[in-house]
Amino acid sequence: MRKLLFVVALLMLLVVAGCAAPAQPAADTGQAAPATGGEEAAEAAEAPLLRFGINAADLGTLDPHFASSTNDRTVVSMIFNGLVRYKPGEAPEMEPDLATAIPEPEIVDGKQVWTFELRQGVMCHPSPETEAYELTADDVVYSLTKSANPDRSAYAGEYTGMTVEKVDDYTVRITLDQPLSPVLFLPKVADYAGGFIVCSKAVEALGDEAIKTHPVGTGPFMFDSYTPQDRVRLVANPDYFRGQPKLGAVEVRYMPDISSRELGLKAGELDVISGLDEAQWIEDVNSDPNLQVDVFGVGEVATIHFNTTVPPLDNPDVRKAIAYALNRDEFLALFGPGVAENVYSPVPAQFMPGGLTKEEVEALGLDYSYNPEKARELLAQAGLADGFSLSVVSSEMPAYRKIYESMQAQLAAVGINLQVDIVDHSTMHTKIREDVNPIVVYVAFRPNADVYLTRFFHSDSIVVTGAKPDTNFSHYDKIDDLIEAARVETDPDKQIELWKQAQIQILEDMVAHTLMYQNQVYARNTAVDYGHPLKAVLNLNPQITEQTQIVR
Repeated sequence: MRKLLFVVALLMLLVVAGCAAPAQPAADTGQAAPATGGEEAAEAAEAPLLRFGINAADLGTLDPHFASSTNDRTVVSMIFNGLVRYKPGEAPEMEPDLATAIPEPEIVDGKQVWTFELRQGVMCHPSPETEAYELTADDVVYSLTKSANPDRSAYAGEYTGMTVEKVDDYTVRITLDQPLSPVLFLPKVADYAGGFIVCSKAVEALGDEAIKTHPVGTGPFMFDSYTPQDRVRLVANPDYFRGQPKLGAVEVRYMPDISSRELGLKAGELDVISGLDEAQWIEDVNSDPNLQVDVFGVGEVATIHFNTTVPPLDNPDVRKAIAYALNRDEFLALFGPGVAENVYSPVPAQFMPGGLTKEEVEALGLDYSYNPEKARELLAQAGLADGFSLSVVSSEMPAYRKIYESMQAQLAAVGINLQVDIVDHSTMHTKIREDVNPIVVYVAFRPNADVYLTRFFHSDSIVVTGAKPDTNFSHYDKIDDLIEAARVETDPDKQIELWKQAQIQILEDMVAHTLMYQNQVYARNTAVDYGHPLKAVLNLNPQITEQTQIVR
């Protein structure tokens, strides 16, 4: 049967391949742009092409200051740089990128000043409206000013209280009204989210709307073309400041069906694919001697958020009963060893300072280990010995659906009836932000403890009614002072202690129950060498750099 399914799927792939339009320039799609890079780019194009099948139907935006999904970040991370960067494959370790060094901050008139010296000779990619030109402090000031503008960036809140000014062509001074620790400041100028540096002349010439499908940066690869719902093609940047890339081009192909991606990889039509986060799938693919599955961080954390304003979840004993009724190891078994690992606080201690370890929560009696008898006892105390019913919506994506369905089965054992309605992924995100779910499962990674706690537990972030509605699904407002105190604490040890105190309060009130982190799973042809170790990548992909190559 499995062989038959394979043959059918292969035929479908061939049919789709036969019907799909090849990558075409602008004249055919109406959205692609003419090739850039001149004769040197053409020479680079003779180097190998890497074909990368990702789990998405299309791109969202290639404006780096709005790119937030994995499929968009996969592309923009190849096009843009930051002042500093997460060391390829080894996040959160950092190193200089466009800057020559990571500076030490100074305090001037009560404000914190970071002065960055820029590399000389870094070239902006050419665009349809601009020639290649040397990046200077003007581009850095322009980029970080754009990042701080809510009309031009999704990350503007991260840049409040920051002044950016040009000292000379190769020196930029950043002044913070409120001093921050390096752990909180450096991500703002790193190669991630609002920290990406755009080329100001190209953005001004093309306009904000155009750069969503024609990005212009300084990275190892330059935008070449976009075919909607099919692929984005990038070509090597021959003038890249770290040296000419070993690949000639990269095609990111949008393929939401795992069977098509897997078949494409096995047939040699693809070189790298986003995989399935299941141990059996990994074992099956690894059985092919020509293929290799890589499992790496950073892990996206799966947390259950309780709406504390909705009966009966407004009773802390009911929330604790649900936590005791859920067995973390049953959720873990859905993904298998190596893919996921238990987490015991909203900030994952495995990846960053500020999280609580298993030993720490056990010592505090806040581990909420599986105890169905305790769950029934608490429900009886709450007057709910006969149980109750709740209704939620879940994404169709396995990372969500499997958790909701396991939770449904486990809660039924203590008399709680959970109705789960399956919707498409984007609809789920819309619904939960409209406060539809009394219980929200959210799977995400955030770059530091402040972002985790602010976006999920600060009162400003309460969905619908918060001052800046975001992802505080629990409507929690008890730890604002701890979050804010930690944010401005420059002593790393004191800062970590404040973050831990905030999470102890969350667990004591049981407004959120953290289950596990889920690692990234990608498969590749063994001829592909990423050029760096694969421990953790903040952009949730293997990270294609100038060192990536195909050796056959």
